[in-house]
Amino acid sequence: MQESSKETKSDNNEPNFRQHTLFDIKVDPGLKDDHGVELPRPFTKNQMRKWLKKVRWENNKAEKRMKEKARAKERRREARAANIDLGPSRKSLKKWNLEKSKINTGIIIDLSFDNLMIEKDRYKVIKQILRCYSINRRSETPLQFYVTSFGDKTKTDISRHNGYENWDITFKESSYINVFPKEKLFYLTSESDNVIESFEEDTYYIIGGLVDHNQHKGLCHKIAVEQGIRHGQLPLNKYVNMKTRKVLTIDHVFEIVLRVCEGVPWRDALLQVLPTRKGAHVCDTTSNVSSNDVSYESDI
Repeated sequence: MQESSKETKSDNNEPNFRQHTLFDIKVDPGLKDDHGVELPRPFTKNQMRKWLKKVRWENNKAEKRMKEKARAKERRREARAANIDLGPSRKSLKKWNLEKSKINTGIIIDLSFDNLMIEKDRYKVIKQILRCYSINRRSETPLQFYVTSFGDKTKTDISRHNGYENWDITFKESSYINVFPKEKLFYLTSESDNVIESFEEDTYYIIGGLVDHNQHKGLCHKIAVEQGIRHGQLPLNKYVNMKTRKVLTIDHVFEIVLRVCEGVPWRDALLQVLPTRKGAHVCDTTSNVSSNDVSYESDI
């Protein structure tokens, strides 16, 4: 009885090895390290867990998508039965958004930092890009949205989201410096001494696609200076005080730019976008907080 109990405990501690056999695996995605190099087999115990997790995802992806569609269809049916208006469908909303005229200001998310992040943080970047896309497509005056340095790692990470190729985002494998005229580029970085008061037309504002928990503070500013690109910081200190460090995620910066371009005053835009937990409140006078306490390149 004791041996049987130990066996069960062992099984419960390692469920990953009990959920699949080789006969269950239809898609074998392989396994790569953080630098994209194919790992040789046999895998270590830890690598095996990661591989099985990836196998489960790839093999269940289609089934999961079908279940999501079925649930959405059932929700629509129940809403119609209850005379609840769910608004336009995703298909009609997408068509409507594609027909809307974009303002002549662009946002670029620079994804040239893949090698500086672990897999978990790369997924956070993708999640924030997804939020930016969602915010932009619901705007009456969406920004031109670009993602540059779109490499193999990011393509693999973002492929978890079916149909990303059809998003209203322009993906470029090259760096922004090879795609846009340098005089039209502007890097948003908190280390800059320049404070932005308005966003210019026919200009592309760059946000660093980096979740680094402040390990590479100042990197985006350094890149902008080296490349001879204009740079500036958002006027947070002029309009709001915050209880915490002024660390903004990619989607925070994106939405602030979008709202100001929509005509929302800076103060209102900042208060709308910044999370409640930040404790943002209106400045009566210019804050004494140093711009060094602000960051657009890190996650919270």
